[in-house]
Amino acid sequence: MDGTLIDTEPLWGQATYELGELLGRPLTPEVRERTVGGSFDNTLRILAEWAGKELSLADGANYKAWMFSRMRELFAAGIALTPGVEGVLRSLAARGTPMLVATNTERVLADPCIDAIGRAYFVDTICGDEVEQAKPAPDMYLEAARRVGARAEDCLVFEDSWSGMSAAAAAGCRVLGLADEVPAGVEVFDPARFVGADADDVDAWFGAWNPRLVA
Repeated sequence: MDGTLIDTEPLWGQATYELGELLGRPLTPEVRERTVGGSFDNTLRILAEWAGKELSLADGANYKAWMFSRMRELFAAGIALTPGVEGVLRSLAARGTPMLVATNTERVLADPCIDAIGRAYFVDTICGDEVEQAKPAPDMYLEAARRVGARAEDCLVFEDSWSGMSAAAAAGCRVLGLADEVPAGVEVFDPARFVGADADDVDAWFGAWNPRLVA
């Protein structure tokens, strides 16, 4: 969802840098990159290690409450769809192709974004707090395939983060990565190709899928 369907990664980045300040050690771009696409618990663990702090459960709950409140403030300013995505979703939905959102974002923050994208496009949605293990574990994508009665290898996934791409590839899906560098089993995909595309284009991308064989 974040960074693929909608352009919210800059907002997550802003809040993550601010959280680093709260923890007492400003982040470098390299540390921020390690948090992209991960769950909040993973992000907080990375930031706490960077700051040299051991956090109690109460500390973790307080920082999570702060982060979610900050993200709601940032979302309130508006959520922009990735150019071309709405047309692709409309075309796929019109012919009855089942689509799901699979996001590490927890439900309380994901729902406003899903509504902004258009909840009616999707047959279901799965959030990071609804599976045993969030991305980079494959649980979310295996569950998505199960819910529509499909084999994972018959599912096409769009992902932008290393964590998300790794999760989808581990599940056995065909994965198009909206990134310059991708893990093994993922094909690099330019998001500019969404503009003007429709369901037939998605079929072509699925059929021409040619992933990297090495990391």
